[in-house]
Amino acid sequence: MVTSPSLAISARNLTLTLGTGAAPVEVLRGIDLDVSEGEVVALLGPSGSGKSSLMAVLTGLERASGGSLNVAGEDFTAMDEDALALARRGRIGIVLQAFHLLPTMTALENVATPMELAGASDIRARARAELEAVALGHRLDHYPAQLSGGEQQRVAIARAIAPRPRLIFADEPTGNLDHATGHEIIELLFARRAQTGATLLVITHDPELAERCGRVITLADGRIASDTVKR
Repeated sequence: MVTSPSLAISARNLTLTLGTGAAPVEVLRGIDLDVSEGEVVALLGPSGSGKSSLMAVLTGLERASGGSLNVAGEDFTAMDEDALALARRGRIGIVLQAFHLLPTMTALENVATPMELAGASDIRARARAELEAVALGHRLDHYPAQLSGGEQQRVAIARAIAPRPRLIFADEPTGNLDHATGHEIIELLFARRAQTGATLLVITHDPELAERCGRVITLADGRIASDTVKR
């Protein structure tokens, strides 16, 4: 599939069907989506609308059932699971509601691991710098269980951004945090994105977070119901 080099994401008639036999479930029903490099996009919609499934497909964590998909210059449609895992490395950063830090690794090790997998150099120095950038320079050797929820999400942001990916996906990044801490995380996420110039796609129910995005896409029943670019 040929796409403009200025597009971070290009999807055409993207579908996802789960289950087999007599009762397959159509989760995504023909998604057409272009996201330009450097855009900040909020993805809204009620539970079951397909938001998290769309993110899973766009990040290569789930293979689409049909359609075409180009992400960060790579044709995801033609790749198997192993190839998708390789394509994600260094290109895509992911921040999740539940943090998903490795419990047996320190904050520094959690941030260093994706860079190590991507074959980066000066890994520990870069991991330290990323943690210092999210105000956790004093927590380098702490394990996730020794950190607050807000601190764990700061580590997750540092981990996602450290390899300098072209794309960052965040799925309800403030969902497990109180309002004040969530506000701090929003400010931090947007500040770090601005500094790196990455494309950011955020799944959220948080009006404050959606308001910060330059474009708001609403999903309903596995389809794009609205797509609004703020002027």
